[in-house]
Amino acid sequence: MATDNRINFWRRNTKVPGRYPKDTKPKFNNVKSKKACSFHEFACSTNDAWDIDDEEDENFCGTPFSASFTPSGQDFTSAHNQQLRHQTGETEHVLPHILTPPRDEGHNSLRDDGSECERVNGKFVKSSSDADLNTTSVRSSLQKQQSLPVRPIIPLVARISDQNASGAPPMTVREKSRLDKFKQLLASPNTDLEELRKHSWSGIPREVRPITWRLLSGYLPANKERRELVLKRKREEYFGFIEQYYHSRTDEHYKDTYRQIHIDIPRTNPLIPLFQQPAVQEVFERILFIWAIRHPASGYVQGINDLVTPFFVVFLSEFVTEDVENFDVAALPLETQRNIEADSFWCMSKLLDGIQDNYTFAQPGIQNKVKALEELVSRIDVDIHNHFKKYEVEYLQFAFRWMNNLLMRELPLRCTIRLWDTYQAEAEGFSHFHLYVCAAFLIEWRKEILCMADFQSLLMLLQNLPTIHWGNEEVGLLLAEAYRLKYMFADAPNHYKR
Repeated sequence: MATDNRINFWRRNTKVPGRYPKDTKPKFNNVKSKKACSFHEFACSTNDAWDIDDEEDENFCGTPFSASFTPSGQDFTSAHNQQLRHQTGETEHVLPHILTPPRDEGHNSLRDDGSECERVNGKFVKSSSDADLNTTSVRSSLQKQQSLPVRPIIPLVARISDQNASGAPPMTVREKSRLDKFKQLLASPNTDLEELRKHSWSGIPREVRPITWRLLSGYLPANKERRELVLKRKREEYFGFIEQYYHSRTDEHYKDTYRQIHIDIPRTNPLIPLFQQPAVQEVFERILFIWAIRHPASGYVQGINDLVTPFFVVFLSEFVTEDVENFDVAALPLETQRNIEADSFWCMSKLLDGIQDNYTFAQPGIQNKVKALEELVSRIDVDIHNHFKKYEVEYLQFAFRWMNNLLMRELPLRCTIRLWDTYQAEAEGFSHFHLYVCAAFLIEWRKEILCMADFQSLLMLLQNLPTIHWGNEEVGLLLAEAYRLKYMFADAPNHYKR
């Protein structure tokens, strides 16, 4: 019945965003392992790649950290590489194959010159015969990988740059036409916000994304003449909060809040160099601390730190032409840095105003959304729902993070930014539409989920979904499926019920 409804839906609604094409996805090996008898046992036997030991901060006294907290220059690069190795749990010689898919055999950096002791694939071998053995093994592995469908190469794990996974040209005729339409809307004396939302739903061009996000979030007025005055006033107001409250971070009442923020900030996108810069971490500290003390009902909750990053990157991109992820923020004029910080604070505040019940005591908003996701999935794909029940997988065990972090830890940052284009264009995008995006995201991995035949394999898959190569194309298909689900279920609550 559900299949018939889906087919008839697209026959009746030709103008609704498209559906999924049949796509080939990498197959997962169904590794038989001992089934964990409980989620607690499973959690104790695995490591979260996002966790960083808290012991390093046990002597933290609430004083602001210095610029030496994160190394800079060559030391920073070395520290970043060490952190990368620690969090992936891989040895040095395996890491390149994780971060960069092989291009061809000739691209190998292997040395085979017959020297007495040489470095092969990241480790030292004793003789040239060992080098030959390792080279043969690596090439054999590469040949096997090359037989798989070719995917575009994305150099870094969490590359920020706006890029389609299909490798499409950066600016097509259609994209240029869309950009011109956005510029026309933004240049009018009173921007038509409904028309702006309509065009933003399918993605916002990078060149106009900063101003569009400010408008759609409600931070800027539609009247063009008032924008400069509003920006000036709101930025001054934010730094007034800094002068008024930031010194209290060492007070007994706020010390624990500041300490938790201080611990969480290095965990924010740890694989992207931009967020490991001292200047950026200090910006995040101020934003999160000021927000926490101005919202005592929730205060600071782990996960809110992630929600700053898309705004920060988008507003930074206004002043950066090259790749943002490696840009040195300290090179910008101080006034520009202050403007980016203030704008990020206010836009994040607008977002959190709509989902604050996600972060109040016991996080009832998240509990309700996870329950709604379970009911929705039980109606749209009973096979997945029964598969979870069979292996005692609770939705809370994987979907809590999806709701708490708005899928930011499941998708590369470039995809999150594209996703938020639509969330800001959609009515109640972060609070309501996100539920249907999560449902579509889960169904996207239907084949892989049904292949897993034990609790541990299912949890490992759901907590490490392979989205590293996703781009605008995949996110667009995900949003189209979410729109279809919302169209069918949002105004039909009885569909939730069996």
